[in-house]
Amino acid sequence: MNNPHTDLSVLGVFSLLSLLAIGGGTAVLPEMKALTIDAHHWLTDSQFRDIYSLGQVAPGPNMLMVIVIGYHVAGTPGALLAFTGFFLPASVLALGSSRLWNHFDGSPWRLALQMALAPIVVGLMAAGTVAVARTAITGTETTLIAVAVFVLVYFGPKIIGAKVNPAFYIFAGGLLGYLTLT
Repeated sequence: MNNPHTDLSVLGVFSLLSLLAIGGGTAVLPEMKALTIDAHHWLTDSQFRDIYSLGQVAPGPNMLMVIVIGYHVAGTPGALLAFTGFFLPASVLALGSSRLWNHFDGSPWRLALQMALAPIVVGLMAAGTVAVARTAITGTETTLIAVAVFVLVYFGPKIIGAKVNPAFYIFAGGLLGYLTLT
């Protein structure tokens, strides 16, 4: 039988993250990492990295990774609570704020708020990238793989002459890491 305290913790953690996810789930990755690894000790760095990587290559929204974390912590009830906690509060908030947003169409306050939130969202997403990179880049080999994947994703169309799905580069980088580091 699951621990009700743990179940409530899963629901609470992912509900909080849901409300903090301004600009998308990537914005809360540093806090998700801190809560699931440091505060609650549900995961290790490598487990978090692996679950995040799985979320990136699996079809659908990458933040479905919260289901895997919830399942790891408290089985099927934990998966359902993590999913509900992460997606329901943000959905309700988005519904309410979109109605309010549309009400103030053409208002200078709306434009000012939109312009103020843009750099915040970019900063939060960059922080999420750094948080994941810290768990994945562990030495010279992984640094070289990360740089190569970045260069191919960012400059790939100019270098190769065609656009390649970034998931392919991520998969190739993971395979290369597995072959060279094991």
